[in-house]
Amino acid sequence: MTHADSATNDDGEMGYAPAAGRGDPATAIHTTSTGLDVRRSAIAAGDRDIPAYAAWPEGSPDRPVVLVLSEAFGLHEHIADIARRFAHEGYFAVAPDLMVRQGDPQSFADVATLVEDLLLKIPDAQVMADLDATVAWAATQGADTSRVAVTGYCWGGRWTWLYAAHRRLAAAVAWYGILDGDGTFPDDPDRFPRHPIDVASADLKTPVLGLHGGRDEAIPVTTVQEMKRRLADGSPTAVASEIVLYPEAGHAFFADYRENYDPRAASDAWSRCLRWIGDRTRR
Repeated sequence: MTHADSATNDDGEMGYAPAAGRGDPATAIHTTSTGLDVRRSAIAAGDRDIPAYAAWPEGSPDRPVVLVLSEAFGLHEHIADIARRFAHEGYFAVAPDLMVRQGDPQSFADVATLVEDLLLKIPDAQVMADLDATVAWAATQGADTSRVAVTGYCWGGRWTWLYAAHRRLAAAVAWYGILDGDGTFPDDPDRFPRHPIDVASADLKTPVLGLHGGRDEAIPVTTVQEMKRRLADGSPTAVASEIVLYPEAGHAFFADYRENYDPRAASDAWSRCLRWIGDRTRR
């Protein structure tokens, strides 16, 4: 991972969400902001402003946009670090807080309560509108919004698939995104009318690279294989999508600050992510 150094003893300026737990802090990557413009901003999004963290090459905001969608733990130091990694690769990276209307993920001590009391209260339509507002904001900062990519992790991976069906983008990369509603989502068509597996065949407007672990207890391999089948039998955009399965990796294998971290899978997946986005934003 380019421009990344091992973390010092602190957790970085934004901190980590308590519900995420901690593995070995020595594995947490800290990416320098040297050579970047980094900004915490408020984005006008419908009825309120939403916080965001943005980074881009210093003095050069006119770059392709990468939207960075957080895991279940919200906009914390790991997501900010990923935004800086993309900025060092030459992108205008922005990570919006897509959970702020419903609450603060950092106020929860465990995942089960976080999911029930916050995440399952966030309507998909709200997220899609907030992402549209984030793209519009990036344009006001001088970013090149004719070339927009989206990437997301876990909960944000699910939103990545849905945003790829919401509008045409240059590229999309979903990291271990939840693919269906089984076992997690209530039957609530107002908040969750469709899941990624429902939009895979016919509704994608943007090809998606999906990155999954074969030992992910949250997303069974059988579900990943069904998603692959629907993509293969679907529209040209679906067929142009791809899913990569890392047999020995678990859920959140890219989260370097957690015990789930799998350095080998993370490194390969990051390289694939950069190629997928780069091939489609720099033509």
